[in-house]
Amino acid sequence: MAAFFDVPNETVFTMETTPLKFGPGATAEVAYDLKRLGVRRPLLITDRGLMRTGLPDRVCRLMREADLAADLFDDVHVEPTDASWEAIASYVQGRDYDGFVAVGGGSAIDSAKAANLFTTYPAPLTDYLNKPIGKGLPVPGPLKPLIAIPTTAGTGSETTAVAVLDVLSLHVKTGISHRYLRPSLAIVDPLNTVTLPPRATAYPAFDVLTHALESFTSRPYDARPRHRPDERPVYVGRNPVSDLWCEKALEFLGRSVRRAVLNGYDMAARTDLAMAATYAGIGFGNAGVHVPHAIAYPVAGQVRDFVPPDYPQAEPLIPHGLSVISTAPATFEWTFPSSPERHLRAAQLLGANISAITDAQARHVLPETLRSLMQDTGIPNGLAALGFGDSDVSSLVDGALKQQRLLVCSPRDVDAADLEAIIRASMQHWDAAASR
Repeated sequence: MAAFFDVPNETVFTMETTPLKFGPGATAEVAYDLKRLGVRRPLLITDRGLMRTGLPDRVCRLMREADLAADLFDDVHVEPTDASWEAIASYVQGRDYDGFVAVGGGSAIDSAKAANLFTTYPAPLTDYLNKPIGKGLPVPGPLKPLIAIPTTAGTGSETTAVAVLDVLSLHVKTGISHRYLRPSLAIVDPLNTVTLPPRATAYPAFDVLTHALESFTSRPYDARPRHRPDERPVYVGRNPVSDLWCEKALEFLGRSVRRAVLNGYDMAARTDLAMAATYAGIGFGNAGVHVPHAIAYPVAGQVRDFVPPDYPQAEPLIPHGLSVISTAPATFEWTFPSSPERHLRAAQLLGANISAITDAQARHVLPETLRSLMQDTGIPNGLAALGFGDSDVSSLVDGALKQQRLLVCSPRDVDAADLEAIIRASMQHWDAAASR
């Protein structure tokens, strides 16, 4: 028995996720669920763009009609920053909220996680931020109840133990990772996504896609160093259970993402995307993501003048899903040797015909499948289209190297030279039709 504990590799994986309520109309049950969790004075957190749809007001009315003393904060910044989190922390300071409801995309849900953390265990933001940008201190204990009601099929934040933000002074995106950040309940209602315009549907969907792909191809849990149970990270590496969630997410996306972008009122497609976002959130929330997400953080943090169509705020912004998919084709060409069978399986789930490919073609099948999906849904083709050039490569590499908690999940050891090659390969424009 003693020899077993000397094994250097991990032998244990964990699977944790948020309790889920799914289905059209599920939002109407929010007051019941808050009471079940013991909440009487909830704060609803959302953004002003979503306020224009009327959904946050309707949720507040449901809570107040059930005799809950609901309050509303509607100043979430799309793609949160340290400044916007400080504003939320200041707003909630001294207020006697005993629970939270997040209505919105990942920005609102992550901001609600931050509000919950800083009202329960106040501390400087940098104490909790992931190393090396912050101290990476653990969350001291359980938080107050939080119900997440996503209105995009994207981040999967309703199921994860991660909250992400931009640190403005450093021009880099980072976050806080701890299992206590997971919401108490996710209410996933596909009806809440039908008003999303095409690009605001496509960008989050490609975040879902990269969540599933990166997790499915990540370094396996038993090829990583052994951890003490109190030190085991949130992202443990791919494992047999996370694979199940990721495969289903890819299947649903492959059959429905084009339809949902083309026709927002296609409820079957909207339901598939909502399910895919949740499934991928469960998968990557345990297995982890790797290179595209590590590069995406400095890509988003170093935005200059790209203004995304179909987004409410007319300011430079690279949505998270766009920043991650921009380097995904080049990344998965680079990771292919680590698990050819997984890369081909992923392409097949996304709709590729792999029955007649040659060995020489195999490496390119998944990248070309991704480029085809991007082209069909109007995704800008390459980092150059987002305003980057050769002079930015060094700063993007430096920013990606700061994301060691993600890079450790890469199926291949990755260094600065590898990141530079991937970024340069992602810089140029490409023609998906011509590449096939």
